[in-house]
Amino acid sequence: MRPNDLALLRVPGTPTVSPDGRIAVVAVSWPDLEADEYRSQLWAVPTDGSAPARPITSGRRDTDPAYSPDGRWLAYLGAETGGEPQVLLLPAAGGAPRRLTGHHLGAGAPVWSPDSRRLAYVARVPEHGRYGTVDGVEAAAEPPRLITTLQYRSDGVGFTRDRPSQVFVLDLPPDFADDTAPLPEPVQVTTGAVDCADVTWSPDGAELAFVSARHEGADRDLVRDVYAVALGGGEPRRVTDGRGSCARPAYTADGAGIVVTAVPDLGPEGLDFVARQAVPCRVPGDGGSPEPLLDAEVHQRGDDTPTTVLSGDAVLVGVERRGAVELLRVPMTGGEPETLVDGPFTVRGIAAAGEVVVVTVAHDRSAGELLAITPQGRRLLTGFGRDLGATGRLHRPVERTATAPDGYPVHGWVTTPPGPGPHPVLLTVHGGPFRQYERSLFDETQVYVSAGYAVVQCNPRGSSGYGAAHGRAIHHAWGGVDADDVLAFLDAALTDAALDADRVGIMGGSYGGYLTALLLGRTDRFAGAVVERALTDPAGFVGSSDIGWYFADQYLGTDPERVAAQTPRASAITTPTLVIHSEADWRTPLEQGQRLFVELRRRGVPAELLVFPGEGHELSRSGRPRHRLARFEHVLRWWDRWLPVSRSAARVAPRGGSAHDHDHGHGHEGDSA
Repeated sequence: MRPNDLALLRVPGTPTVSPDGRIAVVAVSWPDLEADEYRSQLWAVPTDGSAPARPITSGRRDTDPAYSPDGRWLAYLGAETGGEPQVLLLPAAGGAPRRLTGHHLGAGAPVWSPDSRRLAYVARVPEHGRYGTVDGVEAAAEPPRLITTLQYRSDGVGFTRDRPSQVFVLDLPPDFADDTAPLPEPVQVTTGAVDCADVTWSPDGAELAFVSARHEGADRDLVRDVYAVALGGGEPRRVTDGRGSCARPAYTADGAGIVVTAVPDLGPEGLDFVARQAVPCRVPGDGGSPEPLLDAEVHQRGDDTPTTVLSGDAVLVGVERRGAVELLRVPMTGGEPETLVDGPFTVRGIAAAGEVVVVTVAHDRSAGELLAITPQGRRLLTGFGRDLGATGRLHRPVERTATAPDGYPVHGWVTTPPGPGPHPVLLTVHGGPFRQYERSLFDETQVYVSAGYAVVQCNPRGSSGYGAAHGRAIHHAWGGVDADDVLAFLDAALTDAALDADRVGIMGGSYGGYLTALLLGRTDRFAGAVVERALTDPAGFVGSSDIGWYFADQYLGTDPERVAAQTPRASAITTPTLVIHSEADWRTPLEQGQRLFVELRRRGVPAELLVFPGEGHELSRSGRPRHRLARFEHVLRWWDRWLPVSRSAARVAPRGGSAHDHDHGHGHEGDSA
């Protein structure tokens, strides 16, 4: 990929399937570089492969489709340029959509009642006088916020206590064809200052289940319970037992139970989250403890499968495994799970109806395609990645395993440009740390390989996808076996003559940026580095990050000497370093990058600080399209200076020099916003 090939990325979301199983509908999104926004349309896909996929909406950003149980309607979210997402309704047989809501801060994904006459969803309810609820009052002129809780803001959202998300129910218009008739008003079912999420209906339509934290002491733990509330409102009852973290509830067909994704027990303080793997669990409908349906020491549900899908007497769930996300059919009555999708694929969305299961599956040639699974077999339904693949600028990774100094196997991939080499090398480190490099098309890797770099990446200890023990191996020990694993995998990769062992750079984001900075303080073997959105100073992180109040204590511990041993030594770094951060990053706040940059510049180490206005922690994945493009251009410019593809250029490239020789504070020209 070239940086501007971002415009060719097509990313399908979670599908919905008509009740008879004949048609799947999915939202397909892409970055529009010219308009500097994301576009998304709904596509209809026959599940028998009898006709090609086709777009059925033309809004600027249409997402989250849901078929009604009677098959007559499609509800979805639609947003115009600069607007908030609202619930829209489209006749499944064809016609024009009708907007049903007008929430000031937008609505969440719609969920159908069993009788197809109502929709439930969550929406943020702002305090009067904030977020533009009063005309003419700018944000800077709003009253001060009095903060009295530890949990009061979230990266990508902002302040939350003055705009909690609440459950709403909306009746369908009595006459859809009469677009002049007033629409029914949404009814707010929940109240309070805490968020509600993941709403779902009981089979009889009499109550709604949702996830929230309403217990005493909820501000100081990570416990999230399932609650149920009557359709007419009232005080919600707690369904789960208040010991774990629950998400994505779904009632069983008989209403006797609820299936949730849960970490069943977070310990006595409700904070023991490190490498605690989330699995599908069953809870009695009248309340109780979540009973795991899979072994949480072995299995971890994939984060990108956002709904709980029940099919007959089983749960369909994506689970992480060695970089893949496999699809399992897990019986709710016990017994061995059945694997429906395995191999080098990443399952990102699941839907089922009739006798068909439709999944969104990514792989190393596509960001996502729809796959139908029937009793007769599997069928690929789409070719959303075809245009990007036709460029000839996609490169296949080669899987390999290395051995750490203590004998532990380290699993990962090496992706190499065409030609004999030797190619300069970029060692990339993923974030998390309890995440995994996946078996799917990764724009970062593809752009760097197309620019002439061999990319080396692995899932060291601390990563997910290899069992809970693998993830817990770095508990209170960051920069230990994880650093050993990364370097061992790099050294094993460098035995390949196609890789130039004398020309290696390193880069990472978030926890990957942390490990990059830590390694830079231990070795000068790298020609250059990129440290992005990194945790570089735990003390500052604790008080400034949205998760700082618990994350560092749980992962790094609280003993000052032990924390210091796990902290990157910025004063020891001599490697030229590009620091990338976002102004609105509340996960690893800007000051983390600023402090690293200033320390390097004060000592004359070649360093640059690239700051993106208006962006949060997810810049590289979902930031404004032109910012993502500019980021790639700056990264490639940096590597062209310190790790040029040409060996002759490498011989004359400066390794040191005055910090003032490398000041690019005015930004990048061209498409930079």
